[in-house]
Amino acid sequence: MKWTIKNQVPGKDACPDAPIHSLPEGAPPAGRQDNNSLDPPRKKNAAGDQGKNKGGRKKREYVPQRRSGGYAVLLTLYRVSQIPGSKGYMFKMELQAEAQQLCDKSFSVPDLGSKYTAWSSVSTLIQKNLMMKTHNPARYSLTEEGLALGERLESLEGTKGPEGDREEARSEGNEQEEGEEGGPGIVDLTVSDDDEEEKEEERIQPAERPTSSASQPRVLVPGMFFSGKPRNVPSRNPKSWSLLPGSYEIILCVDFIETTGGSKNCKQDLVKELQRNGVTFDVRKLNVGDFLWVAREKVAPIPGQLRTPVGRELVLDYIIERKRMDDLCGSIIDGRFREQKFRLKRCGLRNPCYLVEECGKAASHLSLPESTLQQAIINTQVIDRFFVKRVQDVRESMAYLTVMTRYLNKLYQNCTLTCRSRELEGDREDEEEERGTPPCSLISFAEFNHGAIKNKSQTVKEVFARQLMQVSGLSGDKAAAILELYSTPLSLLTAYERCAGEADKEKLLSSIRYGKLKRNLGPALSRTVYQLYCTQGALT
Repeated sequence: MKWTIKNQVPGKDACPDAPIHSLPEGAPPAGRQDNNSLDPPRKKNAAGDQGKNKGGRKKREYVPQRRSGGYAVLLTLYRVSQIPGSKGYMFKMELQAEAQQLCDKSFSVPDLGSKYTAWSSVSTLIQKNLMMKTHNPARYSLTEEGLALGERLESLEGTKGPEGDREEARSEGNEQEEGEEGGPGIVDLTVSDDDEEEKEEERIQPAERPTSSASQPRVLVPGMFFSGKPRNVPSRNPKSWSLLPGSYEIILCVDFIETTGGSKNCKQDLVKELQRNGVTFDVRKLNVGDFLWVAREKVAPIPGQLRTPVGRELVLDYIIERKRMDDLCGSIIDGRFREQKFRLKRCGLRNPCYLVEECGKAASHLSLPESTLQQAIINTQVIDRFFVKRVQDVRESMAYLTVMTRYLNKLYQNCTLTCRSRELEGDREDEEEERGTPPCSLISFAEFNHGAIKNKSQTVKEVFARQLMQVSGLSGDKAAAILELYSTPLSLLTAYERCAGEADKEKLLSSIRYGKLKRNLGPALSRTVYQLYCTQGALT
């Protein structure tokens, strides 16, 4: 019995008089070649492809492979979006730091023989409309499609092992490939190699893999002890991780400005003294302070990789600003000194310190009298409540840093350090710390250094604070007290408009309490601020 099929393309031969063909039983369905037919198969063309797409066949969906750069970035942004009260986006440095735990490749160092890192996959995510890049500095967030895909990846992460995740990601594309081609799917010949690498990494770096809550050690949190017994306080940060005793080392971080520029001999003496004292230090860019200490995770080298993976880092609660007398004189004249103290207080570390080098008789040949410089140092210690260490020269400064490094090594040698998010959990300044118990809930170095950027995009509140601090006698504590009640200039001007008369406006801020002693701001400063924001024309 002979039968024929007339292929029709939408728009061609489509008319009311076109014959309708019916197929007998046993005939192959339309769209599939008969095995007995000797006619050569027809090539696909653009019109045919469009017709098939219109017929309901789905376009192959992009799903990143497990533990790839795109997978880690998608999953990290999705988890951040699910945190109650989160900002919904991440900056590049914090995104790389958090996503590195979910990726086998480095986000900063390319593999041997390649110029691409795991971060290169971000451009693919943006092209696929899964991710958005906005603002300057860049903010990365997920689109609606990205959130949906991130939710699927998160469900697979929690229910399947590594092999199951990889098979799930491949099967979505392979099933659609079979539907389009009518043949077997693509065979992945790299499965066994990936499995071997994954097992090797699990053997070398067990700390990188997430563990169940039952096997997690008890975390020491400062201020949570009573009669020597810790209290269990749930963390609001689901991304927190810990460094166990012996799994990290204490490293002194030196700002690169301290080793370059200026007096070359003095800079070289600084490095030589630290090397002579046997101090493990790292020169890097610090956005605030000159010296600080980090607890860096010990990571074993991975076979086949040129560079050892960079371990995670937590910043200890000690930061030092070094001041020579000539530098102190210059910073007082140009106003940097007050701003530096304000930024040190707001950096998130609990123990800021000033290291002042007297430099012998050199202080007597400066632009400001020596008595003025000494008064500024005393004010920093008594009024601003900084710890001030006085030394004579760079050699004594490095000796002090050496002693501090050894002290911190002994202080933290048996402590489990936990990463906390300063944005989610705050600075915990109101918590009482037990004597002899070091603070073990720390922020990551990436979050610390990014939050301390001097010229980053600022909020209205931050600009308002810097405006207030330009008023003579208005310190950082006083500005912070004003901001608690009036966070923007508009709110302050609105409060002035509600006052009955000029006298009430001048005394509006006088009863605001500031600092730990809760002293009143006073009528003089209150009047000055009122005149600054409400006087028409030039101030007299």
